Amino acid sequence: MAQTATLRALAEPLLGEVGLELWDLEVSRTSVRFLVDRAEGVDLDSLSDASRVISDLLDHHEELAPPAGYSLEISSPGLERTLRSAEQFRRFVGSELSVKTSRPVAGGRRHRGSLVAVDEVGILLAVEGVPGDPLPIRFDEIERARTVFVWGPGTPGPGARRAGPSTAGTGGTVRMSPDNIRGRRSRSAGAQPSAPGSGTDPAPGLPATGDAPAAHRQKDQSR
Repeated sequence: MAQTATLRALAEPLLGEVGLELWDLEVSRTSVRFLVDRAEGVDLDSLSDASRVISDLLDHHEELAPPAGYSLEISSPGLERTLRSAEQFRRFVGSELSVKTSRPVAGGRRHRGSLVAVDEVGILLAVEGVPGDPLPIRFDEIERARTVFVWGPGTPGPGARRAGPSTAGTGGTVRMSPDNIRGRRSRSAGAQPSAPGSGTDPAPGLPATGDAPAAHRQKDQSR
């Protein structure tokens, strides 16, 4: 956790310099995943900028990356996004949320409803089908929370182009060439944007992200 917090603290100002906000960061034994956002939406150019900044950061701070080979993914949060901080929750007051708690709260661990209020301690959730006062859930009880996109009349279907902070932008993927942990770049290829709808498959072993553009790079740490 301390390693992830350090990486976040280093990445946030660098992404800010290219007009992006670090929405979330996940580090596992085999991957590093950055979710970036901006008010007007994330497009291929902004993801290319983010990929350059983050790649340079990890090349200079190898100790913050998984010790074995790993994949680097940079994408937009998409329509349904994970919420972690109080500030992120505040942005979605009035929105539909799905919340999983680390222990039973009001008899269950999974709750879905409208976010009524947020303070420094936790949230108030008007749970679907439960009359009475909203359910208080403390932040230290939340294992995972995400927004729920509610489909309705006039709502564009999956894959439609959207605008705004919760969008993925134009659609497509920026794919980075493989390189090793010391930052030696492949001379054969660089960042190659693929046109939306081109049918180009993602790099082997890297998941597609629906209609959200993503920048992928594989790091080879074998000596």
